[in-house]
Amino acid sequence: MPGVKNIVLVHGAWADGSSWSKLIPFLLAKGLHAAAVQNPLSSIADDVASTNRLINAQDGPVLLVGHSYGGAVITEAGMNPKVAGLVYVAAFAPDKGETLSGLAGQYPKPPLFNEIRPIEDGFLMLSPKGVDESFAQDLSAEDRALVLATQGATQGAILATPIKAAAWHDKPSWFVVASNDRAIAPQQEQTTAERMKAKIITLPSSHVPMLSHPKEVADFVIGAAASLTN
Repeated sequence: MPGVKNIVLVHGAWADGSSWSKLIPFLLAKGLHAAAVQNPLSSIADDVASTNRLINAQDGPVLLVGHSYGGAVITEAGMNPKVAGLVYVAAFAPDKGETLSGLAGQYPKPPLFNEIRPIEDGFLMLSPKGVDESFAQDLSAEDRALVLATQGATQGAILATPIKAAAWHDKPSWFVVASNDRAIAPQQEQTTAERMKAKIITLPSSHVPMLSHPKEVADFVIGAAASLTN
């Protein structure tokens, strides 16, 4: 059968692998193999290494899917020769040498940035208000509570770390733009997606379309996987 069967899912900052919980059943129902990375969020290098371990564990080519900061991770980890394509979901899509803060600084400041709180050792967390109003505002109260409870502390230095390589220059890319995103400026998502010459869909979603619009995102990922040659 044509297409790539292994889907490796890379969560973003202030999240963990459970952010893909509503998407994975749709992938499995289509006979795809899904594997969600659990990144430490301690540095880009650590998270790329963690992602590469899971890529290398797959039994064939991989479609790499990254949400939010996970887009920066897949931009580097996508250099792995097993990676056949990249899907960005409401994500950062930096070029080599760019930083996340530098990229975001070119656009209006998203409301979420007012709800980031330092804890210790340079790590950051989101406030409950930030999750409810600017990260996952279109989820149910129950689902927002789960997002808050499972958020991963994220090292602030990540935001100022230059990207070492950009796989999207050489590999096909897809991009889910979230038009109601209050964590990454929707204009940033659109502009960087166009820069990559990615195939784009736009959803009326918060920053977490894989939770608020899981079927639409899953269909997009399934289509991307099917279009790749094994």
